[in-house]
Amino acid sequence: MDSTSPTLLLSPSKDNGENTVNLFDTPLLQKKPTNLPSQFIWPSGDLVSPQQDLLNEPLIDLAGLLNGDEAATTTAADLARAACLNHGFFQVVNHGVDSGLIQAAHEHMDAFSKLPMSKKICARRKPGSIWGYSGAHADRYSSKLPWKETFSFGFNHRSGDDDDQLLVVDYFTSVLGEEFEEAGFVYQRYCEAMKELSLSIMEILAISLGVERKHYRKFFEDGSSIMRCNYYPPCKEAGLTLGTGPHCDPTSLTILHQDQVGGLQVFVDGKWQVVQPHPDALVINIGDTFMFQQKGQMRGQLVRNDMN
Repeated sequence: MDSTSPTLLLSPSKDNGENTVNLFDTPLLQKKPTNLPSQFIWPSGDLVSPQQDLLNEPLIDLAGLLNGDEAATTTAADLARAACLNHGFFQVVNHGVDSGLIQAAHEHMDAFSKLPMSKKICARRKPGSIWGYSGAHADRYSSKLPWKETFSFGFNHRSGDDDDQLLVVDYFTSVLGEEFEEAGFVYQRYCEAMKELSLSIMEILAISLGVERKHYRKFFEDGSSIMRCNYYPPCKEAGLTLGTGPHCDPTSLTILHQDQVGGLQVFVDGKWQVVQPHPDALVINIGDTFMFQQKGQMRGQLVRNDMN
């Protein structure tokens, strides 16, 4: 974006190279008249229509897998296979992730979103990095900006490495300060729980594909993950913008917890369909890496998030 032109995104902040940077200053935007800044306005063809179908993705119970019930595990694998051959989405319940931990993760993201901009930019994503804070991707794009803030950080699955055991905690305290140690521990635990769940999902997918049950678990168990917290601030003209634009996830697997507001949509059969939030459920979708790894037998799809 041209930092010399006036814009509601421009905040009087400079990076380490003393260059002016563009920031998504939502308190400032919400004080302005209702006209949405042009950088956030999407073409009418990309916007959300008033009536949209619900995606018919299965709600899969993982209790059988976690408790060693082979019949229930087979049922879960069959449901996952049918979903992944069609659109690559399903939701899981009885997944073993503590509901209190999920709630704590949401609460800490809410707290982060309320921080002053001067604090958020301490964690600003650096060029070439995928870790850190980003507001509306204004540091990379100049049009069709998403109405959201993100905070991303990495997690290394090789928990046996002493240097990596508290990777998330160390990241939080290094970029935000020691007062964010508690938040770091919450997300450290959350990432550990997501790691275990992802490996269980990989077992289900292996069974559904007819390969050795532990094949994908072994392949991914020493990998790495990206944790991304998305916050969608209130928008006075939500019908003109998107929270997240259409994209395919480049990773192998995405695990998402939606709040009850929802907003996630999947492009299936030539139209956008809504992934309805379910209490205590986690949304699973196949990413491009896994799709290519097994030669496209299972499908990933375009996804987006609306602001209505």
